[in-house]
This record gives sequence, C-alpha cells and structure tokens, in this order.
Amino acid sequence: MTPDELLDIAIAVSEAARPVPLRYFRQPLEIIAKADDSPVTIADRETEAVMRALLAERVPGHGILGEEHGQERLDHRFVWVLDPIDGTRSFITGFPLFNNLIAVLDQGRPVVGVVDTPAIGERYHAARGRGAWFNGQPIRTSGCTELANAAVYLAGHAPADPAEAARFQRLQHKGRLQRQGYDAYVYALLAAGHLDLMIETDLQPYDHLALVTLIEEAGGAITDWAGNPLGLDSKGDVLAAATPALHAEALTLLAPA
Repeated sequence: MTPDELLDIAIAVSEAARPVPLRYFRQPLEIIAKADDSPVTIADRETEAVMRALLAERVPGHGILGEEHGQERLDHRFVWVLDPIDGTRSFITGFPLFNNLIAVLDQGRPVVGVVDTPAIGERYHAARGRGAWFNGQPIRTSGCTELANAAVYLAGHAPADPAEAARFQRLQHKGRLQRQGYDAYVYALLAAGHLDLMIETDLQPYDHLALVTLIEEAGGAITDWAGNPLGLDSKGDVLAAATPALHAEALTLLAPA
C-alpha cells in the first residue's frame, strides 16, 4: 500500500474515533489506575475498540499496537500504532487538548501520522513525501535554526534518573522563551510553526510515533536523545526541533558528560 492509501485509512479511523471521547468529556467517569499508575477510563478503551474495528475491516491482517488493547502481528510489514486518548489526565480534568494518535509503520519506519484533537476540532496529518497538513491546509515549522532564538517546551517533570535529569536541565534555561508542556498537541504546534523545540522523556511508542512523520514532513527533526530514529524499540526520550540545525545544537547539550 502507498502512503496516500494508508493516510486515507488513518484519517477515516481518526474520524470514526473522534466522537467517542466527546460523549464522556466533562462527564462523571470512573478512573482506573493501570499497573504503572497511569489513569484509564472507559472512554480510552471504547475509543481504541472503535479504531481497531475499522482497521479490521479496512486492513485485515495488518499489525496493531494500541495503548489499551495490546499488540498483534508486529512482524507484519505494516503496523498501526494507536493511542486512543493521548492526554488522559487532560481529558479527565476537563482540559480540551487531548488527542487520538495514529501512526503507520512500514517495515518499522513511520510513514503516516495523525494527531486529532476532537474537543477543538483540529486535525494534523502527514504522509511520507506528501507534506504536513492542518485541517486541510499545508503547514511548516518555524524555520528556527538557533537555540538562542527558540521557543522551548520541556516536559512537566525531569527524568527520574539523575544522569538523565542533569542532561535535561541543561536545556531548562535555554532559548528566548521556556514553557512546560506535554502530550502530542505541543508537537503538533511545533509542526505548525508556533514553537521551536520540545524535549520529553519516558514516552511509549504510541505516545511519539504518530509525531515522527508529521514533524519531518513539516521540515523539522525528531529523534531520541542520542539522535537515533524513533521506533517501536525506542527508550522513550524524545527531542523534536523545528529544523535539523536546531536539533543538532540541542543534541550537543543532551550528550552524556
């Protein structure tokens, strides 16, 4: 299948998923703690079930990795990576910037990414070689090439590992503007040119793989903290930047001492 064909299916899956969390948003919900103490609700699970059901119709036999319902056929050429509600904490506290995320991997490489923010009607999507788009309009990163001029976002907490925390802190006071933020919506804003650098840690594949194609097709760069491509086996430390030059400068600060 071509990236265009995969993207059409990904958008259809995102569209089918969009109304599910909205039925529960800002309503009383039972919140369940998963084994890692992260929260989950019926909305997360129902949304992923809808996504999987449509994939079973459109691409039976493809691999799937989802946050709530596990993995199957990860050895298939095409693997769909799903996060039904990225930002569950935002969702359960009434904050509208939660997303559903879809990535498609072709032999392990991300070739499609969709970030849909249903509460505000925004959808960002990209396919390899086809550019990045926001609600049907093409988008590009800011083009910022120097850290001194960058609007920098950092995850809301430093890594637990002291050595990683020290590396993280080297970027805390860099740039012309610093903010704390997390969840995929920040990366979508980076792709659209509204901020320049994002650094985060302890992510899972379903948290970050939908962002790879989006940011790269918009002109940016996104890797782990060592500059390696992101994939199913990535550790979860992510650095995204508006340009390869800005990314390279930030990588030098993240290098182990």
